Amino acid sequence: MRGYVLSEHTLNMTKLTQTKYNMDIKPIRTKKDYEKALERLEVIFDAKRGTKEGDELEILSILIDKYESEHFPIEMPDPISAIQFRMEQMGLKQKDLVDIIGFKSRVSEIMNKKRKLTLEMIRNLNDKLRIPTEVLIQDY
Repeated sequence: MRGYVLSEHTLNMTKLTQTKYNMDIKPIRTKKDYEKALERLEVIFDAKRGTKEGDELEILSILIDKYESEHFPIEMPDPISAIQFRMEQMGLKQKDLVDIIGFKSRVSEIMNKKRKLTLEMIRNLNDKLRIPTEVLIQDY
């Protein structure tokens, strides 16, 4: 009798676990799927971690990110645009690049895309301005 009760208890716990974590998540294949996923994300956005909706939020975020990466890729900026953006963020002027790139004329040539960045310049820009090297090594 005791074994039967334990088995019934185990069966009930299995059913409880299955219903507790039963999510209706599907791959995002179309724009309509994407829009539905975004609507659902908005509904459960404030869900707490470790809850049913929190788990759903985490998985749905991953699926949405994957769909967006495939259908709305963001290209890397060209190196000069990245340098200009970072200079603006840091309040720097073109003359401030002399210590990083070299002579004033060299800075002008680089910023006007008349000369390519050298490996040493890329290292200095990465080190001093914290611009990722993968952005700086692109052809422009």
